[in-house]
Amino acid sequence: MDRSSNIILNQEINEQNKFNYKFKEGERHSSSNASASMTWTRLWTSRRLASAANSSTTRRLLQNSSHVFPTTARISIVAPFGTATTSSGEYTKPASVEEWEGLATKELSRSEKTVDSLRMERVTPEGVAVQPVYYDLEGRGEMPGVFPFTRGPYATMYVHRPWTIRQYAGFSTAEESNLFYKQSLAAGQQGLSVAFDLPTHRGYDSDHDRVVGDVGMAGVPIDSMLDAAILFRDIPLTQVSVSMTMNGAVLPVLAMYIQAALEQSPEETEDAVLAQLKGTIQNDILKEFMVRNTYIYPPQPSMDRVVADIMGFLSTKMPKYNSISISGYHMQEAGADASLELAFTLADGLEYLRTAVHKANLPVDIVAPRLSFFWGIGMQYYMEIAKMRAARRLWAKLVKEEFQPKNPKSLLLRTHCQTSGYSLTEAQPMNNIVRTTIEAMAAVQGGTQSLHTNSYDEAIGLPTVQTARVARNTQLILQEETGMCDVADPWGGSYMMESLTDDLCDQATEILREVEEAGGMTQYIASGMAKIRIETSATRKQGRIDSGQDVVVGVNKYCLDSQTEPQQDVLQIDNSKVRQQQMDRLEKLKQERDNEAVRLALEKLEQSARLTRSTSFGDDPNNLLKLSIDAAKAR
Repeated sequence: MDRSSNIILNQEINEQNKFNYKFKEGERHSSSNASASMTWTRLWTSRRLASAANSSTTRRLLQNSSHVFPTTARISIVAPFGTATTSSGEYTKPASVEEWEGLATKELSRSEKTVDSLRMERVTPEGVAVQPVYYDLEGRGEMPGVFPFTRGPYATMYVHRPWTIRQYAGFSTAEESNLFYKQSLAAGQQGLSVAFDLPTHRGYDSDHDRVVGDVGMAGVPIDSMLDAAILFRDIPLTQVSVSMTMNGAVLPVLAMYIQAALEQSPEETEDAVLAQLKGTIQNDILKEFMVRNTYIYPPQPSMDRVVADIMGFLSTKMPKYNSISISGYHMQEAGADASLELAFTLADGLEYLRTAVHKANLPVDIVAPRLSFFWGIGMQYYMEIAKMRAARRLWAKLVKEEFQPKNPKSLLLRTHCQTSGYSLTEAQPMNNIVRTTIEAMAAVQGGTQSLHTNSYDEAIGLPTVQTARVARNTQLILQEETGMCDVADPWGGSYMMESLTDDLCDQATEILREVEEAGGMTQYIASGMAKIRIETSATRKQGRIDSGQDVVVGVNKYCLDSQTEPQQDVLQIDNSKVRQQQMDRLEKLKQERDNEAVRLALEKLEQSARLTRSTSFGDDPNNLLKLSIDAAKAR
């Protein structure tokens, strides 16, 4: 550090010491020391940062420090004790203990537990009673399950029901994937998350000459109803929650899942089966244009017909199934920082909700409660927790202001999380167990509703049976051995966490304003700005790693000689064998099915797709998902 930098830092320290001394001298005369302390400390910090804004040395220090935010971070003054604030500084009525107790009682209504029993049932070995929720230490007046939901979407959170363990997996064939799913469910997994191979994502059958080397390599290939029926064989789809990561080819894949469920329950009516299905389809086409690139159709028709028709069908026919999972995960994997991931994901969410309400004419209180979100959880532990808290607060505020829903559930941001793949390393892969555990803890502390933990060999290949078991057991240990499920939002009132949450809200709000000025997220993506912002962030992040400023153990520090590093077992996929099996199945199918029925179903689907109006309700004869299910029936 140069001499001028030291001088500035010493001046800052001396100024802070003078302030602390003056405050301590006067605090005995103050009737609200705690409130004054927080307010004036923030005022002092704001004044000092503002006065230093023109100092090139200060800016350099801020830019080069890994422990401070970029200079774009805005300092917020905390509200007086006994009030709550939104990110824009508006005061809201503080949540009462009675309000929380009422919500908790409602959530516990289907069990034998009561609020009083929750307060008595958790005692540490030392004899300390652990309360299900703590409150009023920070004076913000916020409670879990109460607007703006910073502290969690539900009053009791994990105290009543832990998060869902949902491991994302798909292997080279439908048969192998089906076996893995059944073993995982028997071992404690509580829901399925299906990973498809790249040809399936791009809408290609396995016999296409463009996908020779990709079939079965990164997930399960699904070419037809035969594959779908095998994939879900002996898995009761009306009982097991199924999440599917599918976007570009979402219509045929979702239709085949629905048809598989219908064929499992031939004795029940179609409406009865559909009403029981629960899970999530990703259906997030906007992020495909930004980062993932498995889109098939242009942005506008993708939004106006594909996304809208799926949301309409699921909202009216499958009320337990989430019609979209708005993903920030892929943005983080592509290099977006927390504020970009937060802002762009919420902007996507607003765009989908506007499409449903304004173009598909769906009531907001039918659509909004079935939206879900998907966050990536990296190694910045505190920041990831703050990101999830900020997301809930901002989403509730944005939806309330624009759509004025009547159903409180329309304001809830419910989320699935997945630990980072970007943070995992091929070198010294056992270190990844620790990384994944830290990230899983952040997701839980941030209040996720379901979680996938990556296997420690993620950077090398598909997980083996052993590595998948370690990943799943990581969550079981967190649920069963740590006491993390005993308290709803233990971070409520933490000076640091509340400050981080406020700062992220402020940064994301500025980015959201930029997106809105461009005409919304679809137009912002079309302009190329979203991709540029993420690529710039990625370049900056990789530069910090390459320079050694950000340490990655085993990669740029504490490395082992490649000759001495132990070899990791890798799951080998015989791609040529898998592809040949798929091609044989396709050939047999084409010979045995009613090809005239297939032609008519596809012809009707094409005709309806040419319609310019949105036909989103589930009973509409031109709904694209409804017609895709008819095509799936024809095989």
